[in-house]
Amino acid sequence: MRRQSIATIAGHIMFKPPQSADQFPDSVLTAAAHTDPYPYYAALLAYRPIYSEHRLDLWIALGAQAVTDVLSSTLCRVRPAAEPVPAALAGGPAGAIFKDLVRMNDGPRHAHMKAAVGACLAGFDPARLTALARRTATGLAHKLGTDPGGLDRFASALPVRVVAQMIGLPPEAAAQCATLTGDFVRCLSPLSGPAEIARSNEAASRLLDIVQDELRQSRHGSLAMQGDRLRSLGLEDREAIVANLIGFLSQSYEATAGLIGNALLALARDLALCRRAAGDDALLRRVIEEVARHDPPIHNTRRFVAEDGMVAGERMKAGDQILLVLAAANRDPVRHAGPHVFDPDRRDRGSFTFGAGRHACAGQAIATSIALAGIQALMAHGLDIAALAGPVEYRPSINSRIPLFGGAT
Repeated sequence: MRRQSIATIAGHIMFKPPQSADQFPDSVLTAAAHTDPYPYYAALLAYRPIYSEHRLDLWIALGAQAVTDVLSSTLCRVRPAAEPVPAALAGGPAGAIFKDLVRMNDGPRHAHMKAAVGACLAGFDPARLTALARRTATGLAHKLGTDPGGLDRFASALPVRVVAQMIGLPPEAAAQCATLTGDFVRCLSPLSGPAEIARSNEAASRLLDIVQDELRQSRHGSLAMQGDRLRSLGLEDREAIVANLIGFLSQSYEATAGLIGNALLALARDLALCRRAAGDDALLRRVIEEVARHDPPIHNTRRFVAEDGMVAGERMKAGDQILLVLAAANRDPVRHAGPHVFDPDRRDRGSFTFGAGRHACAGQAIATSIALAGIQALMAHGLDIAALAGPVEYRPSINSRIPLFGGAT
């Protein structure tokens, strides 16, 4: 059987208007944007923790142990061996960034780059991050006004602006990068067509110019210091340094925007909890951490089998594709007691939302801190969180879950 790319499969997917909560998604590839995909995930998980979905020509891994096994398997890769950069991006600015991103690479080179990037992120000063996130969030909250898309833009812009300044870009450049990053990440979606890819390439070109110009102009500035730090940690290739500085921005974009939006929904649906969290920063942080497990911003990721062998107890062939449904694994009853209960005080909350094993995301704490500052600023600004509890649409996406609040202010 010919293995289809997920991009090819995605071309046949139609994202429909909001569905009723009691209606299952049409496919596991449309579930992330469904009103409530979790009963569907539970039904699939009850069927089997990992199985071959012949209609989509994919392996589907939903169980916590199956997802762990796939993520740790030496037979699985982030990209197909024959296509390290998607064909649609090869040769363009977006492809130039993509080929050097730590999250898109495997093997010895990945391990080397991963250690450098992880150490760089770990070096972020938590106090400075918190102060910068609060200041930026307050400024953006004051600009919400009555713009129908204001809250959505707040959630998308805040993480990129904060991370851009943390790596040393000046505020004006950080604001530019927030808009450009939204266009650049279009290339990472299998749903993107030629128009989106062209827009992504244009944004990638401008992002490369901003970062490279700042590195040249500020040889002793904060951004140059981050570049020097990456170099001292072993990431010597200049193109890889620039790409992963941009990668800090792109990685923060959807995950943190979805975390902010889904946390606001959780608070809107439990106003008693919302009132308590408004005066208790530690509780609000636990709410956000539970959202990352219970209603995560990233629902799935992909792995590609590089050679024949056993993966998660199943015999697979080179070229097989595996869709890891992280959101389902987060609610696996084998992993968590009462997995469908939203419990900010849950012990042993570990989830797969920010990856695991060799590809665990070093930015989880950063995303949580930015989301915390964002929601605090919105509360202080007087956002009517209760008004957000009604039906909400989600951005059409195969893997991310980002609510679109529209006119909420």
